[in-house]
Amino acid sequence: MRASLVVPTLNEAASIAHVVRLFRTAAAEANATVFRDDPIDWEVLVVDGASKDGTAAIAASEGARVIVEPRPGYGRAYLTGFAAARGDVIATADGDATYPVETVPLLVRRLLEERIDFLTGNRIAYLDRTAMTTEHRIGNRLLNAFVSLAYHRFLRDVPGRVLADSQSGFWVFRREVLERVHLTQEGMAFSEELKIEVMLRGLRFVEVPIRYGERWGPPKLSSWRDGIGNLLFLVRKRFEVARESRKGAPVPFASGSEAGVSR
Repeated sequence: MRASLVVPTLNEAASIAHVVRLFRTAAAEANATVFRDDPIDWEVLVVDGASKDGTAAIAASEGARVIVEPRPGYGRAYLTGFAAARGDVIATADGDATYPVETVPLLVRRLLEERIDFLTGNRIAYLDRTAMTTEHRIGNRLLNAFVSLAYHRFLRDVPGRVLADSQSGFWVFRREVLERVHLTQEGMAFSEELKIEVMLRGLRFVEVPIRYGERWGPPKLSSWRDGIGNLLFLVRKRFEVARESRKGAPVPFASGSEAGVSR
């Protein structure tokens, strides 16, 4: 079996080597232990947003496959990365060393053994206050509360019936998921769009607590601009789902050319 770790980057020269090495060490250890009888062919795919600090060259020197995606956007990077990934299972993490990439191999094992379709990390569970600004924490709480309120009927099959971290970018999922979802967002709203789509499809969705660290380098997220943009997307998406439900469609956006990953 093959598995891909997809990492979007933009000027992460200070941290990308650490991220790739940490993951590769964990993957090698997993292949020697839990996957000993059937080792996984792992790849690290870095989708670089035309960094100016040598991020792409550093990632390549560490053994990562690098694709340069000059079109801007967090979601755009993932759409490009998912289309290029070779894995039967796909995992994601940021290039700033905030996500625990060393846990990916064991989460892949859990995905396979428990027949989960999509697994997402909950950063809020063990959040170090230095890892997220006050504005970011407040924005996350508001967005999470809105998801719980507006999408509560679609959370009924989610363990605990709650999505604690709608903005997390740490995922492990089966490649077939991409054939069942309709992804359109090229910005930060991509993260919540993907999770909502998975829930709308009735795919097996699990949220796990993860440790989220302080990023290496200055933050790129604009808490208020990105937060408002994400909230507006959640509102629009909820109206779209309501319109589809009135048509009697069994699963929103699940038919014809509307299904699948937008290239």
